[in-house]
Amino acid sequence: MTETRTRTVIDADAAGVIDAFMTPYETDTPLIRMGDFGDGGYLVPDDLRGIAACYSPGVSEQASFEMDMAKRGIPSFMADASVERPPLDVPGAQFVPKFLGDKDEGQVMTLASWVASTDPDPEADLLLQMDIEGAEYATLAAAPRDLLRRFRMIVIEWHHLPSVLTKPRFLAPALAVVEKLREEFVTVHVHPNNVSGSVEIEGQAIPRVVEATLLRRDRATGLRPATALPHPLDRRHAPKRPALALPDRWLAKP
Repeated sequence: MTETRTRTVIDADAAGVIDAFMTPYETDTPLIRMGDFGDGGYLVPDDLRGIAACYSPGVSEQASFEMDMAKRGIPSFMADASVERPPLDVPGAQFVPKFLGDKDEGQVMTLASWVASTDPDPEADLLLQMDIEGAEYATLAAAPRDLLRRFRMIVIEWHHLPSVLTKPRFLAPALAVVEKLREEFVTVHVHPNNVSGSVEIEGQAIPRVVEATLLRRDRATGLRPATALPHPLDRRHAPKRPALALPDRWLAKP
């Protein structure tokens, strides 16, 4: 569903920073699909060797990504207070019924405290796969930079993107996170979620939710603007609904 009512960005400079960070780039490492060919599957660079663990907040009804990680010998730490247990018995996985956020209180924990209590190898790289329904901004804003550098890849669902571009209370936290991440990470894949629809902003349809894969820059060799969009391994979340295209503002200029 696309809203036809046009909105206007509130801060062109800030929006430009976010647009640049959302722009996908290819690297010399090909993308592979981990998880189902549908909801719950994500594209990541084929650079998983040496990753000690996958941290996966936001379990809901999907665990195929973590199952494929287990097949490669990568254990997963899973968290979600909205469910009693993961939907699959993933070998080597540990589950905690908590949400992620910017504090350690009640059912909420920070990424820093979670990793500190479970880290299998403090010297090794990690992977973060996060789908936490908008709490990603507060969670990542609270995470120390040194901790974020531990993640070779961050696979994330960015939520509320039209609001980020048009409402101050959404823009500020999103911009803080992007400013923190962009020096260390580059976006190597973006795929709009066609279930959530889009909103027209200054003549372009902006998806409400996108899946994005971030790669730490020291692993990103041969950077160049992505040309295969959508990627051949992409799949629509809702097969009976039309796919959503990336807006031109998120594409690198030739």
